[in-house]
This record gives sequence, C-alpha cells and structure tokens, in this order.
Amino acid sequence: MNSADSFSASYDQARTKFLDAAKAAGGALERIAHPERGPDGKDLSTDLAWWGPRDAERVLVLISGTHGVEGYCGSGAQVDWLRRGEIATVPAGTGVLLIHAINPYGFAWDRRVTEDNVDLNRNWIDFARPLPENRDYATLSEAICPPAWSEDAQKKSLGDLMQFVAARGMPAFQQAISGGQYTHPKGVFFGGAGPTWSRRTQTDIFKSTLAKAAKIAIIDYHTGLGPWGYAEQIVPLARESDVFKRARAWFGAAITSPVSGTSTSADIVGDGLSAAVEILHHAQVTCVALELGTKPVMEVLNALRADAWLHAHSDPLSPAGREIKKQIRTAFYGDADDWKGMVAGQSLLACRQALAGLQG
Repeated sequence: MNSADSFSASYDQARTKFLDAAKAAGGALERIAHPERGPDGKDLSTDLAWWGPRDAERVLVLISGTHGVEGYCGSGAQVDWLRRGEIATVPAGTGVLLIHAINPYGFAWDRRVTEDNVDLNRNWIDFARPLPENRDYATLSEAICPPAWSEDAQKKSLGDLMQFVAARGMPAFQQAISGGQYTHPKGVFFGGAGPTWSRRTQTDIFKSTLAKAAKIAIIDYHTGLGPWGYAEQIVPLARESDVFKRARAWFGAAITSPVSGTSTSADIVGDGLSAAVEILHHAQVTCVALELGTKPVMEVLNALRADAWLHAHSDPLSPAGREIKKQIRTAFYGDADDWKGMVAGQSLLACRQALAGLQG
C-alpha cells in the first residue's frame, strides 16, 4: 500500500477516510458534534473509534488534531495504521481508542488554535488559581502580533524580535513566545480564560471510555518542530518521573523532555498529556507526543503570526487570507510523499512499541 494515500487535502476528506477505515476495521464509532462550522459552512465534529472490550484493562489511545492544522499529520497516521490491518495484531483483551480531530475547528479552518483562538496544549491549567505569567511575551507582544501585516510592518516587527534573540538567545526567545501566555487573547500560544470545548470534550472522553483501564498508552500527533519528517518523541514530564522512565523503556533512549531541557519544544504550561496523567490517575499512564518536523522554526513562527493577524484583523476567506492559509498549512503539513511515508513509518513503530509496552 502507498502510505501517502492515507493523508488528506482537507478536514472533510480526512474525516471521510478515517470513518471509512474505522468501519472497514470493525470499529465502534461515535460522533461528537462541534458547535461551530467550517469555512464551507459544513458541520464539524470529533469522531471516536473503539476496538476491544469496553472494560479492557489495557488501552492504546491515538489522538489527532490537538493543534488543528496539525491534524493532517495525525489523521493520516491513524488512517494508515488502520489500513495496514494493525488492529488484527492487537493482543486479545486490549482496547484501542482513536480520537480523530479533537480540535475540529482548527483542522477545518487551517488554524493551530481552537474557535476561541486558544492553544489547546496550553489550556489544561486550573483557571481557579492565579494564571501563569509570561512577562517576556508581554514585552514582545506588539512585535509578535502587530496590528498591521504590511511589508514594512513585518520587517519592523521581525527586526524587534531579532533584537531580543541577539540579547537573550534563541532558547529564551522560543520560551517567551511558545511557552504559553494568558494575557493577550488575540496573540499566539494563548492558553485561554477557561476550559475550551476541546478540553471539556477530551476530558469527557477520557472519563467515559477509560474509567476501567489500569494501563493506558497515549500517542498525540504534532508537527512544526525539528528536521523534515523526523518524529521527536516528547514526554512533557521530568526525566526523573515514572512516566518518562516507562516511555524510555518502551520507545528507546531518544525520548526527550522539555522540562529537563532536552527537547526542541519549549517547557510549556497546560499541556494535554500532563493533564491526562492527572485525569486518569486511577491508571498507569504512559504518554508521548510525536513531533514531526516540517519547516525552519522562524518560518513556522511567521506563519502563526500571519494567521493570528488574519483572524484578528482581516477576512480568512479573502484572497490574501487564502495565501496566508497556504502558508500556515505548509508550515505544519509536509504535503510530500517522503514526509508522509516518514510519518506513517515512525507512527507504526511507536504504536507497536506502545502495544508491546502495555503487555509488560
């Protein structure tokens, strides 16, 4: 089979391929309707597919679309896994849960964020407590997301950002921008003012489908950091944690930790995998984010900045808006056969390693 055929050119196509593959593999399907609509006016939803006993002690969970537009990658990996017939290799008594497009709005609109401009992977915090501070983001906020996106405005804002890099270094710059912020709702990497629809939905899914599981493996698909097509395996917890140690034993020594400073990712607050460990506290949870590389980091950042400006100040459906949409899709989706093959192959290996680890 050609792995590239498992990937899609739109949210609607991805959803159709997922549902068809899940049905063909004998999965039990569930649709969770989203309150918003796509750019074409069509309905949006998160779709679930389940295999195995509902009270399975061991469960593998694959999540796509945490960051919307990154769903092209995760959906393709899920569909490829199903089309390869991997369900037939799952040990008896083990459950499998595929969550397709947990942020369907971002997927359909080619956005990394949710309908309220929230980065879902910064949204998993306790909003009843004081919000995390990011003073460097506040200092750079106008340069990060200028009110105009003319050629002169882009040149000036980029110059201001590069001054920060020259003074503080690239790691501090990446942390300032992508670590998460809760003060600029129209900015990038905004963590929100409360739990989003996607967070509430994922919490409900976990509590309703995984309540009886004792051992759970979660793979969450992401893109945008690292070399072309390389899947960095990220555990968002310290190297000393039991979760990290298990992941290292399952997936190998290349596992990285943003908390311990070994990842291409900044040390973020409010990520979904750390939250999953807490939500599913009754079980032994082993989780990893597969981060597939696409473009250089500044090219990815500029695409995010352009998209933030577009939705805050312009029309996403205008000719200029469509050009920005092409830019952000390119930043987060390697629409080439070699990239898709690398995604499928590395995902396949990770799924097999996770299933083997669950049996240990």
